[in-house]
Amino acid sequence: SNCLTMAWRLFKNLSEEQQRYEKQLIFEHPAFVKLCQQLLRDARRMTRGDLVFSLHALVHLGVPQNTLLVQTLVRVCQEKLNQLDNRCISVLATTLAGMDKDKNVSALQAGLQLLVEQRISSIRDIFILQNLMKCLGKDAPVFLKKKLEMAVLRETDGLTFPNALRMFLALAAMNYCSLPILNACSKKIQESVHDAPFRQLILILEACHTLQYRNVKLFSALADYVNSTVYLWDKRQIILFLSACETLGFQPRELLDIFAEKVTEDPEFLNLKNLLIVLRVYSRLNYVPKVQKHLFFETLHSCLNKCLPQISNTELLKAVYSLGILGYLPHHALDVLLQKDSKDELILSDDLKEQNTVMLRCVKTCMELDSPSFTKPALVLTENLSSLVSLNLKKAQEALIELLGRENMFQQNVRLPYKYHIDFEIRMDSDRKKVLPIAATDDHPDSHVQRWLAVLFAPMSAFCLGTTHPQGKLAMKKRHLNKLGYRVILIQNKKFQEMTNEDAVEFLKGKIYSEDAFSFPEATMQDNN
Repeated sequence: SNCLTMAWRLFKNLSEEQQRYEKQLIFEHPAFVKLCQQLLRDARRMTRGDLVFSLHALVHLGVPQNTLLVQTLVRVCQEKLNQLDNRCISVLATTLAGMDKDKNVSALQAGLQLLVEQRISSIRDIFILQNLMKCLGKDAPVFLKKKLEMAVLRETDGLTFPNALRMFLALAAMNYCSLPILNACSKKIQESVHDAPFRQLILILEACHTLQYRNVKLFSALADYVNSTVYLWDKRQIILFLSACETLGFQPRELLDIFAEKVTEDPEFLNLKNLLIVLRVYSRLNYVPKVQKHLFFETLHSCLNKCLPQISNTELLKAVYSLGILGYLPHHALDVLLQKDSKDELILSDDLKEQNTVMLRCVKTCMELDSPSFTKPALVLTENLSSLVSLNLKKAQEALIELLGRENMFQQNVRLPYKYHIDFEIRMDSDRKKVLPIAATDDHPDSHVQRWLAVLFAPMSAFCLGTTHPQGKLAMKKRHLNKLGYRVILIQNKKFQEMTNEDAVEFLKGKIYSEDAFSFPEATMQDNN
């Protein structure tokens, strides 16, 4: 047991390349063969500690799981399970977490789960609790997850930074979002984030995504740390971090600006894979760099053109779609895409067909509405789909009726050209002080109808985390509605639903009659085309 454990301790500190070489030497060494044979003979006579540490070392050294030796040790662990102390349980849990499920492993894991249920009140070591959480995983029953949660909460006063990092991963392995534990761990990580290796930062963000845990303070602390040490990181590491932020809908503005500068200074590192990630990140987070924005997009456009000979049809569509969301039209890539579309080369398998059809339609809409030659139509043909509204818009409908007096002062469920849809449409006079009845403006369309308002209620997931900044697709819709002559009011539906009825009416009154509702939209990249 000591020989195997020492071999593993030396082995794990080597690089991947060295590990492959040393592993071959170990397995071919005659002494290792003799050691394994002796272990197989003496397995049932070993102490509980030697037994679990031997299994742990063999599994992590890469001895195949289906060998007689490993399977024998697993069965002996089953037989001696009740004799294991808490430390041995922890080692066994760590070992099982790294093994594939088979008949013996599943049986041992089930036995371990029963043992943990009996002993959990006596386990005071947070490290052991974390190992058990990883081993039991997402298949553990809810009541046991809650018992583990309570056991961990008893020990959070002595939480260290490494334990906080490991706890994120343990909760992610169980797929159990315990807000009290996560909040305590987040606080500790924010205090000592400078101690985290880069890989740990990515693992924390990935765990947050798995757990659907959103903590703006934590994400901001991680982003600020990367900003302050950006000179230490490789560009590909920054791409990984930005990609992890994008999956969470979190917009690290300063880092996005810094990275945009790095792209314009040295675009050679942007291979096709990295280019597609960068395009996805900036488009979904709806971020245009503060400085040299034209140069940034021209650089991305140039990199895309270089990749055209090797790019697949789907990748080309995604790249053009991402740039289109930001209001930038990459003409050469667009020409190639449209040629493929005319030859029906973009038709793919059923699982991608619908997604690609939607992206292609958006690209064509961007080509028309974001073109410098597009002029606002004198009249936009609309269609009222139904007088009924969904339950989540019922409160908004009632608030508008109370504010405007009658239901005929607005339209609901309105469908526009380009397959756009708005929740409520309101028409106002040229002084922007009076709302006009819909029927009157339809019958007598004249110049006194100065502005049409489009009121959109969007889920929180359509905005960047912790802000009212719309993400890519919603921002594109807002831009296109502006092009069609609408002034758009974006409302986070969840926050609106939390208001009292009186507050909801006042909120809509402020939005509809304020000057902000008629301000010009933010500049996009379309003026560069």
